[in-house]
Amino acid sequence: MGHPVIFDPTVIEVNGSPAPQGSKSRGRHGGMFETSKKVGPWRNAVRTETQSVITVPFDGPVKVEVSFYLPRPKSHYGTGRNAGVLKESALRYPTGVPDIDKLCRSTLDGLKEGGAYHDDAQVVHLVASKVYVEARATGATISISLI
Repeated sequence: MGHPVIFDPTVIEVNGSPAPQGSKSRGRHGGMFETSKKVGPWRNAVRTETQSVITVPFDGPVKVEVSFYLPRPKSHYGTGRNAGVLKESALRYPTGVPDIDKLCRSTLDGLKEGGAYHDDAQVVHLVASKVYVEARATGATISISLI
């Protein structure tokens, strides 16, 4: 059996603060709501950028690759005359929160809301990474293609 054919990807650049899909809670009137206040703005940013790039939803199985760009904590930098200088002890990759799987959940929801595809179930191949911002704004680069 051969490898799947991957078509030219569509690339979506999203600026903003990547936020994880959190848990949902039941409100006083029985409705469900997001516990994270940051997830709404992130999903909206993904939706808006998706709508500006994709005019017709992908129909069929899709591959999504996403790189999340997160800010470094201030504690990674020196102080005083070393302000702005990265400490030797600073971690190379963000190994703490937010969890990459929850970042993917909120982002995939934003792609769906933006019309990238009809259903999250169409995503059959997902590759994700999270890195600290070095030379760009916080956000994500998303590549989506039919396979």
